[in-house]
Parts: sequence; structure tokens; C-alpha cells
Amino acid sequence: MSLLRISEAAGLLGVSDDTVRRMVDSGRLHATKDRSGRLAVDGADLAEIAVEIASPTAPGPVTDESARNRMRGIVTRVVKDTVMAQVELQCGPFRIVSLMSSEAVDSLGLEPGSVAVASIKATNVIVGVP
Repeated sequence: MSLLRISEAAGLLGVSDDTVRRMVDSGRLHATKDRSGRLAVDGADLAEIAVEIASPTAPGPVTDESARNRMRGIVTRVVKDTVMAQVELQCGPFRIVSLMSSEAVDSLGLEPGSVAVASIKATNVIVGVP
């Protein structure tokens, strides 16, 4: 189980610390005390909420990160076979999907609720409109 402090959870969801505290107070998100006695939430629970509140139809601006470089997010799903794996991250309102080896997933300890950074380098990007 991955425990995340309130401020870290807020950053991953793209909301304020107070918003996460209100989620805890309302029972939408369960919190416990971490080793240092601070309030923390389970990463897997946070991953479910991240997917729930993501709004890909109306994304806000990406701050502090370049879409060409790195996007910090929470792992929401991992599908593995013996050789390859598909890892899904929720980075604010953006869903990032990566294909990598199962060995890499195991080595990085990726599972729903884990915090990860997607490093993106694209030589060709095609953009369309709906």
C-alpha cells in the first residue's frame, strides 16, 4: 500500500490541500496517519478518484511541467503478460498510456496507486479536431 500525504495527493489531483481534506471529511477518501503522524491517503484509492474527476473534454493548462518532457501522475491501471505491460497514468486531467516490458514494471514497482513520472519525447505528433 502506497501512502501519500495530503499535499502530495492534492498535487496529483490538481486541487488544493483543502479540497483533499474535504474529500476525507466527507468520507469520499479514507485517510490514516503515516509514520510521522501526518494525515495520508492510500494511493490506490486516490487513483480511483483521479480517474473519476479527470475531465479530458475541458483540460486546464499544464503548469510546472512541459508536455514534451515530464508529467507527474498516479498509476491507475497495469495490465501485464509475461513479456509486455500497459501502464496507465492519470496526470491531472490527462490520461497517459505507456507500453513497456513487464520486467520494467516489476523493477519500478508500478501498481495502481503508485506515483510515477511520464517522460515524453515525440518526434512526430499529429493533432486533430473533433
